[in-house]
Amino acid sequence: MAYEIANGATLSIINRLDRETSGVVLVAKNKATARRLGLAMQRRQVAKEYVALVHGHPPQDRFHVDSPILRAGEIGESEVWVKQIPHPDGAPSHTGFEVLRRAGPLPGDPLGRPTSLVRCRPQTGRMHQIRVHLKHAGLPIVGDKIYGPDEGCYLEFIETGWNDRLARVLLLPRQALHCARMAIPGFGEWHAPLPAALAAPGASA
Repeated sequence: MAYEIANGATLSIINRLDRETSGVVLVAKNKATARRLGLAMQRRQVAKEYVALVHGHPPQDRFHVDSPILRAGEIGESEVWVKQIPHPDGAPSHTGFEVLRRAGPLPGDPLGRPTSLVRCRPQTGRMHQIRVHLKHAGLPIVGDKIYGPDEGCYLEFIETGWNDRLARVLLLPRQALHCARMAIPGFGEWHAPLPAALAAPGASA
C-alpha cells in the first residue's frame, strides 16, 4: 500500500464501520475500482457477516428482524444526535441472526446476565442497523454505549473518557461487534479474525 501511495494512488474507503466496531474494511487503490465497488454496494451485491457478543439468550437459534429505522431526534427529544430507533416511518431495514454459542455471564457482571455469540447478516445498510435490531430483540451488544443499558453511558464517555463506573456497567471498553467477512462477486472474499474479547473462551463461552 505504501508503494502505491508514493506513486500517486488514489485511495477510497469502500465500507465504513462504526467507531468501536472492528473487522474488514475495504480500500480501493484507484478510482475505477472504487467506482465498481461502489456500484456493487449500491446494488446490494455485497455479502456481509458480523459477529456480536450480546446480553441474553435468544429464544430461537435463527431469527430475523425487519423493523424500519430512523434517527430518534426526528420524532422526539434525544440527547444523542446519532441515536437510531425502530419506527414505522423509518427506512426499511432487514437483518438475519444466528446463534453461534450460548454462554453464562461475563466475569464481573453484577447482574449475572447470560451471553450469546451471534452471527449477524444485514441485508440493508442503515446506520447502527445491527446494534438497533439487536437492542430491539432484547439482546443489547455487550459494551454498547448508546444501545446498551443506558445511553447516558455515551454522554459520560464523551465527557470523561473510560472510567470505573462505565467499566462496571458496560464490562467492555468497546462494543463487542466485529465485521468478520465480506464478499463481492467478481472481486473476492475477505475475512478478519475475531478480537480476543469475542474469541477468548473466558469472554464468550
